[in-house]
Amino acid sequence: MIEAVFFDMYGTLSGFKPSRFEIQNKACLEFGIELTESGTLKGYANADAYMTQQNAVAPLRLKSSSEVFEFFQEYEKKVIAGSGIQIESELAGRIWEVVKTIPYDMVLFDDVKSVLKSLSTMKVVIGLISNMNQPGHALIEKFDLGDYVDFAVTSFEVGSEKPHSPIFLEALERSGCRNEKTVHVGDQIGSDVEGAIQVGIKPVLLDRDGNHVGYDGCPRIINLEEILSLLDTLG
Repeated sequence: MIEAVFFDMYGTLSGFKPSRFEIQNKACLEFGIELTESGTLKGYANADAYMTQQNAVAPLRLKSSSEVFEFFQEYEKKVIAGSGIQIESELAGRIWEVVKTIPYDMVLFDDVKSVLKSLSTMKVVIGLISNMNQPGHALIEKFDLGDYVDFAVTSFEVGSEKPHSPIFLEALERSGCRNEKTVHVGDQIGSDVEGAIQVGIKPVLLDRDGNHVGYDGCPRIINLEEILSLLDTLG
């Protein structure tokens, strides 16, 4: 029987409002570039994978302001390339500066609270593991998850990003549960799936945008509700 379920935050439980496509397309239109929604989702898949790789080597929170800007130049190029458009770093930087001025919020996906409520009735420990640069309690408060989530662990607190083991081990410590009886759900293969495997946690890939069709490295789901029926199999 599964004793604990951990969740990634961004891309798994929460997303942008307006959407990432709406934000990016609005910024790009100022430079005569029009993106497609499907291409933007594809581009973000590649850009987020790039972020995972960089965080594993040199976390963004430790970079200088100029290094962060250079990172997001490359990030923007990958987002836009998803729509079949190649741009130079200088233009990517200008677009990124516009992106930063567009107001947005992070909001929970529609299926989150109902699933967390169902899990809480199953008496499993529920935790969050996030690379966000803020304390875990701030995430719980922002998204009003205090009634559903037992704890949140962030790279800000631990000083280590996914996929490195310390952040997962801290979550296991707080949960009091065994790794082989724990599941981690996330949307990134590099940070979530591979990070969980390193410490013996069972990974589940949440592929909301359909970027990983055919992936067989672990169970793959396309919406959060599927985790409820999957737990019996994983246990």
